[in-house]
Amino acid sequence: MVAVESSAGMRLRVGGQPGTLVAISLCLITSLYPYAVFGAGVLPSIGARASRLEALRPRDVPDDRALEQAGARIGVISVDPRNIFDLDLPEENTSLFRIANRLHIQTKAQTIRTLLLFRSGELYKASLLAESERILRATRFLQDARIRPTAWHDGQVDIEVSTIDVWTLDPGISFGRAGGRNTSGFDLEELNLLGLGKQIELSFKSNVDRHSTTLTYTDQQLFGSWWATEALFSQNSDGRARAFSLERPFYSLVTPWAAGFSGRDETRVDSLYDRGEIADRFHTHQRFARLYGGIASAMENGWTRRLSGGWQYDDLEFSAAPDFDSPFVPGSRRLSYPWLGFELLQDDYRKTSNRDLIERTEDFSLGWHVYAQIGYATRTFGADRSAVIEHLTLSHGIERGPHMVLLDVQADTRDESGRFLNSLAIANARYYFRSSAHSLLFIGATGQFGSRLDQDRQILLGGDNGLRGYPLRYQAGQGLWLFTAEQRFYTNWYPFRLFNVGAAVFYDMGRTWGPDPVAARSLGLLRDAGFGLRFGNNRSALGNVLHVDIAFPLDRDRSIRAVQFIVETRRGF
Repeated sequence: MVAVESSAGMRLRVGGQPGTLVAISLCLITSLYPYAVFGAGVLPSIGARASRLEALRPRDVPDDRALEQAGARIGVISVDPRNIFDLDLPEENTSLFRIANRLHIQTKAQTIRTLLLFRSGELYKASLLAESERILRATRFLQDARIRPTAWHDGQVDIEVSTIDVWTLDPGISFGRAGGRNTSGFDLEELNLLGLGKQIELSFKSNVDRHSTTLTYTDQQLFGSWWATEALFSQNSDGRARAFSLERPFYSLVTPWAAGFSGRDETRVDSLYDRGEIADRFHTHQRFARLYGGIASAMENGWTRRLSGGWQYDDLEFSAAPDFDSPFVPGSRRLSYPWLGFELLQDDYRKTSNRDLIERTEDFSLGWHVYAQIGYATRTFGADRSAVIEHLTLSHGIERGPHMVLLDVQADTRDESGRFLNSLAIANARYYFRSSAHSLLFIGATGQFGSRLDQDRQILLGGDNGLRGYPLRYQAGQGLWLFTAEQRFYTNWYPFRLFNVGAAVFYDMGRTWGPDPVAARSLGLLRDAGFGLRFGNNRSALGNVLHVDIAFPLDRDRSIRAVQFIVETRRGF
């Protein structure tokens, strides 16, 4: 990807409360009247391009409830892995796409079978088919998946599993600019080695923190099982990293048990920021290990409960960074403790499209998810202090007609002799309003609230986490809030049958508060507005969205350019 930034000669002056109202009104108006902005001829209905995967069941197959009440068992399971391009479509039956299909090694049928939660001869449960679809779609080597009953006979129901591959070999050179900083890199990545779902990556990357050379191997179905392993070796300009994990996770809502181990040994130079510039640097050596096991109750009325426990070791040693006159070096700490966790999950998902991605099936969890964990560290266990470590995660979603709201909260703290240290609570809210088949209003709000944070930890706000018109890591404090309003447009424009094109008009505003040890006082409310194009990549395993944006900072000083041109890839819109 390539990006440039505007010259300082380009100017936009918008100030005061009227600018805020205008920007928010623009998003609301375009949400309610999309045809007035783009015209019906430019943005035809999204539904005009149907999925390549058949979703309807034959008429002679009873519905899910009737099959379950009849005690139906699963009969023949047929797997239909399809290649990247559909050569039965005249527009895709070209020499280039035929060559791509020949060069691409298709996903093996057995690789797909290992990801299914049901087997022939077992009782038919619609929930297992739906969750198996979600598991298949969550892999990076499949574009989409559909599982449907195809025949009903002799008390058995036959099942068809259809998938579409994506291009998984990713050799590429990247360059980007966001928040006034450049990133670049070279990757050689295969995310579906020999069609077996294994991943291997060799990358050379340069960003604001470091230059790194990394080799990673990941196997999510070790020897055809649900055990997963990952190994990472990284040599960096400021240190190195070694990591390994082996685990059998709670891979589904019906998984009865889980266990695993992970470890990491890393040396690096960390930075603290002020106004987008490095205010302090220090050398960090981290040694981390985690061992755990857990059991789960059977699914009952759409709910499951999990109890887990284990041991965690986290040793952080800090020292002065070479060639940098550090104002201070954080105090080292070593936490070693047993822990217990409880998790409550509700099975409530929605399958949709054109929300965070373009023309790609998306799965949203609307059910309750609660996770609480507590651990106790003492010198007896190898820690350098006595402390109670607490964590809480809570999420829930609501959908009413064209409206969807997703909420999540997480909080961490460390209690040392009645003093709560390194406390951080993060709350996020996302709102989606579907105003038409090809337009959606998105509103996001986030807040972070810190207290007595460890010296190596900062709460930062800038161009890399939502305030698009400003430098990355621009403001620091003990807390922040950020509001985003974004009108999204989804088109049927499908250039070269490789990219799905969308567009956005956005407005961001936020601020930090409270003192930071190395940062100047908060600048108060910061706002920006802008617009851009979105290019969804559904043919490759990257599966991300390319953003091409123009952003205007509305509360800038002379150090910030009046117009920011941004090109970057993200996981979503």
